Amino acid sequence: MPKLGFFIDFGVTRARFLTILFTILNAFTWYLVAFEVLAHILDTISITPHEITLIWTIHFGGVTCAALVGATLSNQLVSRNKLLSLWMSLGVVSSLVPMVIGTTCTLSIMIFSLLLGVAFGLGMPSCMGYFADFTVVEKRGRFGGIIYFAIGVGTFLLGTTLIPLTRLAEQLIILAIWRGFGLATFLVLKSKNRYAKVTKSPSYATILRKKPLLFYLIPWIMFCLINSLTRPTFPPDIVRMSIIIGSIIAGLFALVGGLLSDLIGRKRVVITGFIMLGIGYAILGIFPDQFSYYLFTVVDGVAWGIFGAIFLMALWGDLAEGMVPEKYYAIGGLPYLLSIFLEILIAPYIRELIPVSATFSFASFFLFLSIMPLLYAPETLPEKKIKERELKKYIEKAKKIKEKYD
Repeated sequence: MPKLGFFIDFGVTRARFLTILFTILNAFTWYLVAFEVLAHILDTISITPHEITLIWTIHFGGVTCAALVGATLSNQLVSRNKLLSLWMSLGVVSSLVPMVIGTTCTLSIMIFSLLLGVAFGLGMPSCMGYFADFTVVEKRGRFGGIIYFAIGVGTFLLGTTLIPLTRLAEQLIILAIWRGFGLATFLVLKSKNRYAKVTKSPSYATILRKKPLLFYLIPWIMFCLINSLTRPTFPPDIVRMSIIIGSIIAGLFALVGGLLSDLIGRKRVVITGFIMLGIGYAILGIFPDQFSYYLFTVVDGVAWGIFGAIFLMALWGDLAEGMVPEKYYAIGGLPYLLSIFLEILIAPYIRELIPVSATFSFASFFLFLSIMPLLYAPETLPEKKIKERELKKYIEKAKKIKEKYD
């Protein structure tokens, strides 16, 4: 299929663009809404706090183990397309499991929690590897920004479809249909993996010994930890506002951040995001009033848009250039997922342990500290591409000046 119009900007055909976009969009929106369904089940059933902790431990343990195993299996023992097809089928099945086993006892919820975690984690590294393999590095940021924006819109639309429905069975059926639609679309539009026979899949130990990855991974872990530790200290009305307004801002700035990361490089854009957040937390620590919370909501949304497009989408594919990217995405995605688990565990206690102002001051300090590894990190966008764009701008500017004087 020839490249047409808009798709030329991404170096992919129409079918491949839509396959990548919809596969990732379908997976994330399905999981995020299914996660909320599981959380709602836990809120409505009478079980002890220890049982709730156990259920979430099983869930996130399932996501983690499945992601690590799936990244190892993909393209080594099982072809990526076959693994993705099986993964989506598992998502359809796991969506309907509560209708069979019920949700009235702890054991049945544990089973659903585990299946949901495995059904998301098993193929997610391969899904992101599919994205990395079929995008060129100098256009990966803007494509990642579009995907992150689409995930936000899709989650909102799917969530608003489910919210009015009071019956759990109806919610589960919609989730299964949505995941099944993703599977059908993938089977129709899927492409062969162009790198399957020529790239290597290094071990996790080898990847974690690479300094470029660590220089980006450490700040990303710090950000995820700070986000999970500080969010429970925010007033409930601010949290509700940030979910709505912050999500909109994050979606819009994912587009901006992705584009900028393709123009000036990932490193500069990421450092800018950390500086903005550090200043935002510093202001909250000094002036913890209503206006500061509103200002931070905007700053946090901007930073999340930047980090979503780069850390969740583009960066790990850049670092894996020339190798199978699945394990890079598995490593890069786990800090975010595990930070959610940490937030669930500590949310009831964090306000009692640390004063609010001290929490924000510590957050600001560690965010600025986490910039240090980024200063030593290499730019993953090829320097040649940055210079080519700068030269192109210079030539265009020179032409305009010449035309002005002519």
